[in-house]
Amino acid sequence: MTMEVRATMHALSPISTNLHERIKNDVKVEDEIYARLSWRNLTVVVNGNQSVLHDISGFAEPGRLLAIMGPSGSGKSTLLEGLAGRLSNQAQCHGEILLNGRKEQLSYGTAAYVSQDDVLLGTLTVYETLYYSAKLRLPDNMTRSETELIVKKTIEDVGLQDSMSTPIGNWHQRGLSGGEKRRVSIAIELLTRPRLLFLDEPTSGLDSASAYHVVQALQNLARDGRTVICSIHQPSSEVFELFDDLCLLSGGKQVFYGPIFGAQEFFASAGVPCPALRNPSDHYLRTINSDFDRVTENLKSWSKRFDVEDGCLHNPMARKSTAEQVRILVHLFATSEEKRVIDNTILSMSKMEGKVLPTRGSQASFISGHYGVAAFSIGNTLSSLPFLLLISLASTTIVYLMVDLHSGMERFAYFVLALFASLMVVESLMMAVASLVPNFLLGIVTGASIQVLLSFLTPFLSYT
Repeated sequence: MTMEVRATMHALSPISTNLHERIKNDVKVEDEIYARLSWRNLTVVVNGNQSVLHDISGFAEPGRLLAIMGPSGSGKSTLLEGLAGRLSNQAQCHGEILLNGRKEQLSYGTAAYVSQDDVLLGTLTVYETLYYSAKLRLPDNMTRSETELIVKKTIEDVGLQDSMSTPIGNWHQRGLSGGEKRRVSIAIELLTRPRLLFLDEPTSGLDSASAYHVVQALQNLARDGRTVICSIHQPSSEVFELFDDLCLLSGGKQVFYGPIFGAQEFFASAGVPCPALRNPSDHYLRTINSDFDRVTENLKSWSKRFDVEDGCLHNPMARKSTAEQVRILVHLFATSEEKRVIDNTILSMSKMEGKVLPTRGSQASFISGHYGVAAFSIGNTLSSLPFLLLISLASTTIVYLMVDLHSGMERFAYFVLALFASLMVVESLMMAVASLVPNFLLGIVTGASIQVLLSFLTPFLSYT
């Protein structure tokens, strides 16, 4: 094991080290537990010809918090999903993505992905939510005391120890705030101690104070030796300063990549320095966002009308359109010293003989390792049985009495079971269609078409 890896391991908390050793003994995990992610010339094409990302390069290292930032539609979420291996079937990803210098597929146990939406049960407390998730995801041979210790330590990692017994909350029950719910979602993914963490706009919909606490928790996680990558839309100046590195996108192109402090020097050298007392992130987004073109034109007209002298408006770079500014910035970055450093770093990372955390088996990313296909199918079927039986009983009772069919409990029960079996067939058919057809509306049309075809085989239509 290299000295750098040893330093990373020493930075881990005791519970993190113990959990990794426990999983190592259970699933034969290799020595190195760090995660260095690099990507080079990454291009994403949708529907065969529409380029969403074009020639994106960068890297993410342990102990550092990387922000992917850009205006709406710039490709932030697409880049994050591409790095996490969560792109849809309609998207084609070209380029090179390396984990510890190897082409490895990210799966359950190696990386975790936190989406924008908090999918939580409002009636459970914070501790109950994490404990139930831990029982489903951690090794089976862990004792109850070990599981409880991991859950409590994870709650402390995200700063929710004072809300451990507080319900999550829903529309009729008061519970956690939006920022606290987001931290619970992050804590759920941290139970398996992943070394690589992806987050899709973790501060979306939060106030400035909640957003600061969420990003501060992510910064602490990064300092614990993890590699944390998150997309973010428009952070405040306090939140922006918590990040270590910045990847700035505009229209699917890379405008800047490097340390946060290097962004100001880059924009200043390009002729668009950040004014004093202005949020740097706001300035960067304003510079590369075409939505501000109309605002700039209005400012120019008002300055001419009232003879207002504004150094920013008289800046030659500021008088250019956003598209021209972005084109210049992209070209400057492609030929800059920062780009050369990135290429050299990616090249050196690709030559490292690092090893990736093996997992207990590749699981679908959308279930996050909670359960497999068989468990979902059985659980979904069992949960729907009472409702289908109730529908069968209610419908049969009304029809049976209205039509005045044969009396007798045996015949009535046979009629109920026949309808119940038909509903079960339709339920299973819809599950099969949903698993095969990715589009929601197309799935409804496909399922309805199959039912129409099956109806022609019924005895009623066959003999009329």
